[in-house]
Amino acid sequence: MLMTLSPFARPFYMMAKPVGAACNLACGYCYYQGAGKGVMSDEVLELFVRQYLESQANHEVLFTWHGGEPTLLPIAFYEKAMRLQKRYAGGHHIDNCLQTNGTLLTDDWCRFFHDNGWLIGLSIDGPEALHDAWRKDKRGEATHRQVMKAVEMLDRHEVMWNALSTVNSINGEHPREVYRFFKEIGCRYLQFTPVGGDITASLWGRFLCEVFDTWRKEDVGEVYVNIFEATLANYLGVTPGICAMSDMCGHVGVVEWNGDVYSCDHFVRPEHRLGNIRQQTIYEMMHSPQQQDFSQQKTSWLPQTCKACKWLFACHGECPRNHQYLCEGYRMFFEHTKEFMNEMKDERYD
Repeated sequence: MLMTLSPFARPFYMMAKPVGAACNLACGYCYYQGAGKGVMSDEVLELFVRQYLESQANHEVLFTWHGGEPTLLPIAFYEKAMRLQKRYAGGHHIDNCLQTNGTLLTDDWCRFFHDNGWLIGLSIDGPEALHDAWRKDKRGEATHRQVMKAVEMLDRHEVMWNALSTVNSINGEHPREVYRFFKEIGCRYLQFTPVGGDITASLWGRFLCEVFDTWRKEDVGEVYVNIFEATLANYLGVTPGICAMSDMCGHVGVVEWNGDVYSCDHFVRPEHRLGNIRQQTIYEMMHSPQQQDFSQQKTSWLPQTCKACKWLFACHGECPRNHQYLCEGYRMFFEHTKEFMNEMKDERYD
């Protein structure tokens, strides 16, 4: 089985939102409002880069540029960020990744990504009709063809990229079609994320089981599917690459365009604001009692039904934002895959 290191395993990481929630699309399921829309100033950018590097004990440090749509900023912004990374590196090895909807990518962007070794997370929900059902621009027009042009450019410039696919009430009905689409376009790393409030637990479970069966038959060791790897990690007792399936939250924070720091990408709310990098350091905020309380709440919020569930070790209650409403689907998936996971676990320890 293909095992990879995840950028979001502990100790802690930060997602940078250099334009906040600003985006050129109007996806029907978008949840992110964040701290509004704006552009990260030179002052905030330098404070972020310096503080983030100073807070890291590991040799390797990952910068994740997120949105909104981070390519609304010019390439020059990220060139400036890389100069600051070099200035404050302090012996660290630095990597960068950027999540994008792909519609604004150009050859210049792709040359920049290639020349600097950036990893790109590309938001795409499958074949044209399934993708365009939700992912439209602000004029209500489809975006799939633009995203496929981005795929062509990324491949032509030999840029490393992964697919970030939401699973919703529309594409969730077509698991094999969605999975095989990604194979056909040459994608070997897939991240599936359920759309809260739109997909039902049973649909989520059926989607995972059917994708798993196809993957097991055709692609073990060739294609990485994040939830399969995270499940195996929990069988092995190691930190999974999906924070939602970890035993604790709170190790992936967010710094907004204005320097505000929040506990989590899914909890950018006033009560989860940790402070601002102009007044406190990232290290202080991410190790504060407030963030420690947030980390512990994942466990303390669990209902008794979760605590008594035989699959608690495999999902740890999933993400608190979902309030366990996907439990039925996860139980279906865990039951369906238990034989395979136990075989892989035994093989690992033989």
